[in-house]
Amino acid sequence: MTTESDARADWERRIYRRLTDTAGADPKLALRAPRGLRATPGTGHVRLDWAPVAGAAGYLVERTGPDGEPGLVQHGGADVPAVPAPPFADTGIDPGAAYSYRVAAVAGAEVPAWSWSEPVQAAVLDAAGDITPVVRVTVAADHPVGDVTPVWRMVGSERLTQLHTHDDGHGNDVGVEFAEALRTAVEDLGVTHVRAHAVLHDDNHVVTRADDGALRFDFAVVDALYDQVLALGVRPVVELSFMPAVLARDPAQTVFAYRAIISPPADWSEWYATVHALAAHLVERYGVEEVAGWGFEVWNEPNLEVFWTGTRDEYLRLYDESARAVKDVDARLLVGGPSTAAGEWVETLAAHCRDTGVPLDFVTSHTYGNLPLDVRPALHRHGFDGVPVWWTEWGIGSTHFGPIHDAAAGAPFVLSGLQAVQGRMDRVAYWVVSDHFEELGRGPSLFHDGFGLLTVGNLRKPRYWAEHLAAHQGTRALATLLAGDGAGTLVRAWATGHLDGTTDILVWNGTINAALVGGDPQLDRAVRVRIEGLDVRGQRGERPVSLALVDQHHSNILDGYPADTPWPDPDLWDALRARDRLHTEPLEPVPDGTDAVEIELHLPMPGVARIRVGAPGTPPAA
Repeated sequence: MTTESDARADWERRIYRRLTDTAGADPKLALRAPRGLRATPGTGHVRLDWAPVAGAAGYLVERTGPDGEPGLVQHGGADVPAVPAPPFADTGIDPGAAYSYRVAAVAGAEVPAWSWSEPVQAAVLDAAGDITPVVRVTVAADHPVGDVTPVWRMVGSERLTQLHTHDDGHGNDVGVEFAEALRTAVEDLGVTHVRAHAVLHDDNHVVTRADDGALRFDFAVVDALYDQVLALGVRPVVELSFMPAVLARDPAQTVFAYRAIISPPADWSEWYATVHALAAHLVERYGVEEVAGWGFEVWNEPNLEVFWTGTRDEYLRLYDESARAVKDVDARLLVGGPSTAAGEWVETLAAHCRDTGVPLDFVTSHTYGNLPLDVRPALHRHGFDGVPVWWTEWGIGSTHFGPIHDAAAGAPFVLSGLQAVQGRMDRVAYWVVSDHFEELGRGPSLFHDGFGLLTVGNLRKPRYWAEHLAAHQGTRALATLLAGDGAGTLVRAWATGHLDGTTDILVWNGTINAALVGGDPQLDRAVRVRIEGLDVRGQRGERPVSLALVDQHHSNILDGYPADTPWPDPDLWDALRARDRLHTEPLEPVPDGTDAVEIELHLPMPGVARIRVGAPGTPPAA
């Protein structure tokens, strides 16, 4: 019997062991060194700029400090050190000290750097007394520049079997609260898809073996789970995992407290038969038009030893058998992968599918603690330009019960990621929707730094409010200019227009450096926002203005919570629910006929602000 402590020890021993060997990377993927690298001193940071390199998925940044030892900038523990694009702010370094930087372009997360830029030097500026550096944001409300892609409409979740779980040992009804979390994501965030682990886990009794050795299938549990999910208004992404015991080459190889089997199949034809039977049953029950909108994702993170005991070639065989099984049911069903950790193997799978003709209907991977790299160049190299890209796991940290998951730093991180992938990804699923999570055991307290957007009890964390603000912004992006110390690196902005003439400006201050989870006063900024072109529609009347804030002391359910209280009593639960709100306050309205407005605010790091200038006659906040 595997205990939670056993599962955690095994996880920590194996989680960082990857099957990828960068020494074996194809030299044809070598990219030239970036040109024009510049290092600009800033208050509390150094800004790095360079010219993008064609074909790059991202860029490695090497820093050499006063001790003379070079090292990659690791962002406080991200699983991918490369950043997707310039510019970049290096934070958490000593003011006044001289640093040297080089940058290299890489074609993928598993590809080494072959060529480095010429080095440049800079030193961090120290804060000048009580003077807060200023960032200026100018928005043209009358100048749309494109549509906003609602990438947040997919969310990750722990096993759907949680819908049929009850008391978590602390008096919380897991199934009721988990269903409510999914319903909230649908109704408030517009979520349409959920990606969860382990539909083939033996808890679901999908496949057993009869006395004569034949496989026997039973989809009653899967049907009950999918019926409930669909009734909540969300479609499943069918993650084809983990291995049923009767199929496994080595059923003793498991992960997590619930003993998910990570072995390849003993007989590939039996894996094909299982996937085919599942897909055929889903089509028969729900109709091909419905199931064609789901997606079958092959496995979970097969590039990590902790999730796959086979080789990379055996994963490609697993993909081939799965794709053939799904398509043999109906060609309209979607199949994709590689579902890897840290953005790896996208190039590998795309090249394999090009060479073999195996279908690749969508591409998936994961990133933690960093913004997702750009896999479009890799797909282009192999003729898959139009294939949808779904990041089926993404989050601020990959460590269970890590020190960052409940913090306000999650809010600017989320907005940076959702904005960065505009135009190159179709869905980005924050991992996960709820703190009801059982991989290494359930949380011992309400605020246990769980992965969820929502706590146990469905209180909204700061990063939930970031997803909410993104989901409730306008549908058209507006032209925006930023200038000043930290503009476009620490402080970013996303201005959008609504159909009724309302203008939203999201402004946030953050760094992907997880070492600064508690903030850094040197990175706080004064932000001056100027919104022009408000009168383009000729709408008459006063325009309401409101300000929403997410930071350590606003829209942060953890702020002020008693540290010595693992679980709230009824009175504290009532108090928490009463203040589980987005902090919003009215500002001075824009007078009738005014074409421009200027608003100044203090934006801590980490922090998020939304300025909403409504159309005449609209309420001041929503």
